[in-house]
Amino acid sequence: MPDNRRFLLVRRPNGEPVEEDFSLVTEPVPELADGQFLIRNHYASLDPAIRGWMDDAPSYMPPIPLGDPVRATTVGVVEASKAEGFVPGQWVLGLNGIEDYSVGVAGGFTQPIDADAVPSVTNYLSVLGAVGMTAYFGYIEVCEPRPGDVVLVTGAAGAVGSLVGQIAKIKGAGKVIGIAGGAEKCARLTGRYGFDAAIDYRGKDVRALTDAIRAEAPEGVDIIFENVGGDILDAGLMNLRHGARIGLCGLISEYNTLEKVGARNIWQLIVHRASIRGLLVADYIARFAEGGAEMAAWLQQGKLVADEHVDAGIENSFDAFMRLFAGSNQGKMILKIA
Repeated sequence: MPDNRRFLLVRRPNGEPVEEDFSLVTEPVPELADGQFLIRNHYASLDPAIRGWMDDAPSYMPPIPLGDPVRATTVGVVEASKAEGFVPGQWVLGLNGIEDYSVGVAGGFTQPIDADAVPSVTNYLSVLGAVGMTAYFGYIEVCEPRPGDVVLVTGAAGAVGSLVGQIAKIKGAGKVIGIAGGAEKCARLTGRYGFDAAIDYRGKDVRALTDAIRAEAPEGVDIIFENVGGDILDAGLMNLRHGARIGLCGLISEYNTLEKVGARNIWQLIVHRASIRGLLVADYIARFAEGGAEMAAWLQQGKLVADEHVDAGIENSFDAFMRLFAGSNQGKMILKIA
């Protein structure tokens, strides 16, 4: 059997992760017990949420144990099996480690997928995977859209945000405004993803961001799909319309901060009788087929554009992961392992 390279978490990050928090080791491929199967991981999804799993803090998932591989959603091929329902050569999707080979268990999270049903098997990590379903159910179920809504998407050039803006247009939003970092990303929002307006947050404090949003939405926004938090959320809160809905998907601006900032303008929820609701895609797993079918149809009809940024090599795991916080990825961040 070949060796198994594994990208391990060896130290809890203190603020922004550094290379010394991780180690790339080579170990033997594990032996299989009855009911288990061996997965050759081909691709891993790199998501901001992984940063939260590295901390020893309460969350919706247990922390990654020190000495274990960094946890990620992967797609791969079954290499060997002692489990009913899993056969060699079968493509599977699961929550595994960033490693060459993972052991799956019958009845666990890993499920077979049809690689021939999509243009690229990586689509199961982007538009037809958890990212796409976060955008779909987060907007449709949590934000409760109505025709003509003015929608503000933060982190709009990211994997989730870029899809949310497009779904909002498909579902009849009156105006979709995106916030992103830099002229290039802002141009992509309007030129590629169909946003009506883009705001560059760089160089702007809360007051300047508040004014920039108000210039695009003088009567306020009905929906905020929030991926960033911090100053950007505070500026959005100062531009609410009566009865606005905020879907809280992420707070990437605070994932690497030593002191959490939080939202200082939360009182605006009272002023405008608005609501804020956290969203987690795991709540909709039973409905993934429903959301995936509609997203796939929009892709085939040319109504939806989904970009992927693939870096190759498990030895580049750290650099690829840190792209998420530098904003240097151009689409859904994926690591090619095989």
